[in-house]
Amino acid sequence: MCQMKRFLTVGWVLSRSSNMIYRNLAWSPIHFISASKKNGLDVGDSPVKRARRSKRARIDSDSDDSIIGDASKRHTKKLSVSPINKKEESSVEHEAEVPEETKPSSPIVESSSPSSSPTKVNDEAKTVKKEPDSASPEKKSSKPKPKKLNQFFIVQKSDEVDDSKTQNGTCVSPAAFDPSKVKYHPLKDACWESGKRVPYLALSRTLEAIESLSSRLRTVETLANYFRSVILLSPDDLLPSVYLCLNRLAPAYEGLELGIAETTLMKAIAQSTGRTLAQVKADAAAAGDLGIVAEQSKGAQRTMFQPAALTVFTVFSKLKDIAQMTGKEAMSKKADRIQALLVACRHSEARFLIRSLAGKLRVGLAEQSVLQALGQACALTPPEKPNTVNACKDMNPDAVKACVDQNALIIKTTYCECPNYDKIIPELLKEGVKALPEKCRLSPGIPLKPMLAHPTKGVQEVLTRFDGVRFTCEWKYDGERAQIHLAEDGSISIFSRNQENNTSKYPDITASLRQALSPSVKTCILDTEAVAWDRQNSQILPFQILSTRKRKDASEEDIKVRVCIFMFDLLYLNGESLVRQPLAERRALLRQHFVEVEGEFTFATSLDTDIIEEVQEFLETSVKGNCEGLMVKTLDKDATYEIAKRSRNWLKLKKDYLEGVGDTLDVVVLGGYLGRGKRTGVYGGFLIGCYDQQSEEYQTLCKLGTGFSEEALQRHTDFFKQHVLDSPRPYYRFDSSLEPDHWFDAVQVWEIKCADLSLSPVHRAAQGLVDPEKGISLRFPRFLRVRDDKSVEDATSAEQIAEMFRSQEQIKNQQGGANAKEEDFY
Repeated sequence: MCQMKRFLTVGWVLSRSSNMIYRNLAWSPIHFISASKKNGLDVGDSPVKRARRSKRARIDSDSDDSIIGDASKRHTKKLSVSPINKKEESSVEHEAEVPEETKPSSPIVESSSPSSSPTKVNDEAKTVKKEPDSASPEKKSSKPKPKKLNQFFIVQKSDEVDDSKTQNGTCVSPAAFDPSKVKYHPLKDACWESGKRVPYLALSRTLEAIESLSSRLRTVETLANYFRSVILLSPDDLLPSVYLCLNRLAPAYEGLELGIAETTLMKAIAQSTGRTLAQVKADAAAAGDLGIVAEQSKGAQRTMFQPAALTVFTVFSKLKDIAQMTGKEAMSKKADRIQALLVACRHSEARFLIRSLAGKLRVGLAEQSVLQALGQACALTPPEKPNTVNACKDMNPDAVKACVDQNALIIKTTYCECPNYDKIIPELLKEGVKALPEKCRLSPGIPLKPMLAHPTKGVQEVLTRFDGVRFTCEWKYDGERAQIHLAEDGSISIFSRNQENNTSKYPDITASLRQALSPSVKTCILDTEAVAWDRQNSQILPFQILSTRKRKDASEEDIKVRVCIFMFDLLYLNGESLVRQPLAERRALLRQHFVEVEGEFTFATSLDTDIIEEVQEFLETSVKGNCEGLMVKTLDKDATYEIAKRSRNWLKLKKDYLEGVGDTLDVVVLGGYLGRGKRTGVYGGFLIGCYDQQSEEYQTLCKLGTGFSEEALQRHTDFFKQHVLDSPRPYYRFDSSLEPDHWFDAVQVWEIKCADLSLSPVHRAAQGLVDPEKGISLRFPRFLRVRDDKSVEDATSAEQIAEMFRSQEQIKNQQGGANAKEEDFY
């Protein structure tokens, strides 16, 4: 009778409709029959033959058990087996004990009775079919009778990721991995063995936990816990883990991007889960997150054969392969790779895989937090000291915090000077944090984060700030920051302020640089400004003209908008870093080793003075010369090049100050209000926010509805309709009274100007920095332009908003002119 049931079960599977076979299972009957024959299950056999085979298997199993004896009990591995149906996943679990010494490989696990041991197991993904017990009554009494299940099960185990024991404790299930738990232990709470590849599910669970957290400290701690386990168990996976947390595949300047369209991702989800494209599109429109749609689609899918579990290394390698594919068939090959990855996804893996492919993790994890978490992990679990679980266990909390902050500062400083994790992480694992400044130094070909300036209200503020200090004033050019590198092999690279490789954008600069170099220059890094230049009239053109140049792969013959390079700093010369030398020395070396080429390369116009009338006159001259204003810099005291820092040793004095406006602001668009009247059909206003670097959230600053032409509103509407969200991100801070008609993903930076800043009971910008309850808002804001050269994290920060508020004359009079604190990195 038991054998007949088995035969009927197989027949039932084969007789299912083609809709189930091809869409839900993604397997053909031929695949099932061939796999079944391979494991001794021939659907063409008669019930009598099958009964004889089953009886022989039980006799062989009993014989093997008697030979193995107690040794098999001492050396067993537990296989976590979960049902295909996700709804029953939490209620149905099966564990089969398999002696390691007698573990043959086979793609299907079949157990005809609870005593049929050893079970056939393959280290790849496996399918288990459990049948009613047909053993003798004696055996039934000695062993518990298993549950009767008329469905297939997926064995979630592979040779890369298993649930066996580690050397220091028992692994938790990858599905139960929780790095956010209090008193996390990097060995006992890990879900993989030492020396094994890190499961991608472990990283997915980490990102899932971070997505649900609002506290930055808890976010850093959670990520640090994951990093600690990786450092102890699988250090080779630390580099891909860091890149996947940042949603990158390589250093920013390499420009390696996936380039996967949303439609391609929808098709991959549909094909890998057996759903229609229309269903996926409808769900995506409702959820506003294709990653959630992928996860839900996978949860409803019934799978016959489960591929090997994904690992962090596998996912990172596959994503990198996808990004590097080119040619006619590239898109179809990419789609095939994506589909293969999706089929292997479990639990929340599909959510974060799709988000990575789309280029947005949407967990609010900025690079600052990743670096801080890396510093915390290395403080507690030093990679240069193997098997050290917690190096700070005997320290008091203050000492631990100091150690963590010191490590984080070293890592941040190193990354600013050498923003390449491919170099930093291997040295970190080999030598430790303290060796990074010597091992990872500034070098041509690797762009460093630029030094930035603080805004000022006027000339008098500059003189007050630099009282008794020698300083210089330089014209502030309205162009693009261009960091020019000359390597030892003679190659020339040009990078933007965001470390984007713009070499192909400026072939004319590459061609003319040689003329500006003296014979003594072998290697160098120049900090310059690329400005649109009218060669006929020898004058500077507006930034809008420069923005019309082709962004990539420009041909020198086809260039219509010419540029002139204004050199203002020298950061590296002939193998020596100059960032720790004062500006006066760097400027002297710049003028010694470089020459001006009319209309192509020239030094920034400057004036060294401390007389207020001369500074005022120089400012007016710069404005007449089509510049934005002045950059005022110290020459000797505290005059080093402070990488990635908005330093008070550089001040900017823009022409807007002459009109009584504190500064232009770079803000992020968070939402849109549907227009009425003449603006019907487009967004008539926008909700604007600033970025708080400490809490890593976007805080509302004002509503914006002026400064737009009808054509501009239409362009903005068409752009933001592609980034509409179903609900605001958890890291958006706003008052319910300001809720827009449509929320947008934070994807674009606008430059705006305003009359002044005031406290607001409804806006959240800089809340707590100047007032414990109120935020800051802008009065009479006006749109100026889109800042494509800035990322949303480079927008005006909450700290800067607070500084601008305090610098207003009426506020300074109230507060007695208290000085604001200096800014740290980022």
